[in-house]
Amino acid sequence: MKKRNLLINIAANTVIIAVLLTIALVGVGGVTETLAQGGSAVYRGNTDKPEVSLMFNVYWGTEYIDGILKTLDKYGVKCTFFIGGSWAAKNSGTLKAIAEAGHEIASHGYSHKDAENLNYKQNVDELVPTAKLIKELTGTEVKLFAPPSGSVGEAMFQACSDYGYTVVMWSRDTVDWRDKNADTVYTRATSGVQNGELILMHPTEHTLEALPRILEFYADNGLRAVTVSANLAPASE
Repeated sequence: MKKRNLLINIAANTVIIAVLLTIALVGVGGVTETLAQGGSAVYRGNTDKPEVSLMFNVYWGTEYIDGILKTLDKYGVKCTFFIGGSWAAKNSGTLKAIAEAGHEIASHGYSHKDAENLNYKQNVDELVPTAKLIKELTGTEVKLFAPPSGSVGEAMFQACSDYGYTVVMWSRDTVDWRDKNADTVYTRATSGVQNGELILMHPTEHTLEALPRILEFYADNGLRAVTVSANLAPASE
C-alpha cells in the first residue's frame, strides 16, 4: 500500500510540474523560453492560429531580394526581415524597397557579433545605431531583435529589456546559408509544419527557388504566412 501511494504521489507531482512548465513557456501571443543566460526569448508564435512566419536574416547581398519581394507579392504574403545595420548602411535603397512592400522590419544587430561575448554597452551599441538607421531610412520603429547566430547572454537580455525589444529566435531553421539546395530548404520549411512556426531563412538563390513551392504548400494546407508580430498577436475574438 505504501509503495502504491508513493507511486501515486510521484505521478501527481509529475503532472503538476508539467503544468507549471507549460504555463511558464506560454506567453501572451506566443511560446517563450526562459534561458539560463538571464532572459526570455520567443521561439514560436500563437499556436491557436493557423499562421506561420518566414523570417529573413539580412546581412549580405542584394541580388536575390528583389525576386523574393516579387514572389511574396505574387502570393500576397508579408514576412519579417531582420536587418543588419552594417548592411542597411550600404544598401539603403533595397531596405526602403522591403519597407515599401509592406514587410515588417526588425533588427539583427549592427555587426553580426555574438551577443554572448558582449558586455551591456557593446550590446547597446549593436541595437541602438541599427534602430536609428532603420528609422531614418524607413520610418520604422524597431521592436523585434534576432540575435546573430542565436547567441544570447545576460547583458543582451538586459539591453533588449531596457530598450523595449522582444528577442526572437526560431522554431525551425532552413540552414539555407550552408546547405545550398532548394529541395532541402523546401523540406525544412514545410515538413511537419505547425501553427505558430517561426521559420529562419536568408536571401539566397536556392531559397528564392524554393519560395513559391513553400508558399503554395502553406496555402494548400490552410496556413497563412504572416509577419512575426502578427503571428505573436492573440487570436481575434
